[in-house]
Amino acid sequence: MGSGLAIGVDIGGTKVAAGLVDETGRILRSTRRDTPHRSTSPSVVEETIVDAVSELLATTEPGEVVAVGIGAAGFVAADRATVVFAPHLSWRDEPLQESLSHRIDLPIFVDNDANTAAWAEWRFGDSQDETHLVMVTLGTGIGGGLLIDGAIERGRFGIAGEFGHMQVVPEGLRCECGNRGCWEQYASGNALVREARSLVLAASPVAVDLLATAGGTIDGLTGPLITEAAKLGDPTARELLADVGRWLGIGMANIAAAFDPGTFVVGGGVSAAGDLLLGPAREAFERQLTGRGYRPPARIVAARLGNDAGLIGAADLARNDRRS
Repeated sequence: MGSGLAIGVDIGGTKVAAGLVDETGRILRSTRRDTPHRSTSPSVVEETIVDAVSELLATTEPGEVVAVGIGAAGFVAADRATVVFAPHLSWRDEPLQESLSHRIDLPIFVDNDANTAAWAEWRFGDSQDETHLVMVTLGTGIGGGLLIDGAIERGRFGIAGEFGHMQVVPEGLRCECGNRGCWEQYASGNALVREARSLVLAASPVAVDLLATAGGTIDGLTGPLITEAAKLGDPTARELLADVGRWLGIGMANIAAAFDPGTFVVGGGVSAAGDLLLGPAREAFERQLTGRGYRPPARIVAARLGNDAGLIGAADLARNDRRS
């Protein structure tokens, strides 16, 4: 594996997180920016990336940092340089590596953010001995990564693992990708918030306490707030998380039918709910799993590296790519 410091950048629908990472996966310094909301110009997001990378580079000596890795929430082409499509951003066939190379004087590596998270969990998490690992990241949407025998499976065109856009409900809710019934419309941070706000808009009495926790405004109902309320015992927040968990388990059972992994690692912001989410997910998974009772079920575990997995993996992949 590669040596030297590397910078990893994790670009999601709501935040851009960057960190200076050593060869052991340890983050030495980090910074965070809000993702420019629905930017119509890719350059605005790229400006945010450059700003974050520059801040971290300013804390290092010349030559200490050997590469920059970008984990992007979108479909990354097989060249690992171009973002083909990003449902939650404005990138369409965006030559991200080339654009950033004009402004960052280091080797640039680009991959899907769930791939980078999967790599980090396999390299530095609790699944280092796993031969078949599936990463599911629950954030604004759902990302996915597949690792087989220590290698990321990217598919023929580079965009394998987009599990969030499997159809789980025919003619279901419209997704930002343009289709209906995608898994991420039922088992993501956006789904959690949408359902909480729909209860408030329906004037449901079960949402009164949760709305009060949010300061009495519907905009205050965010994923982290709902998760925290659930941890503190709010029954409506717990019910909402359990609903998301059940959909999560159903989707993972579908993935198990296709790939038969030994371990599912669940990461992303929503995974902070822990067993309030994963308990219902495991139950739904075991109930939905084809061949249940006659096959070993996969482990379903929370990401050890939490929200940092994407940037840690991006940095490590960039460092290794530079030396390959």
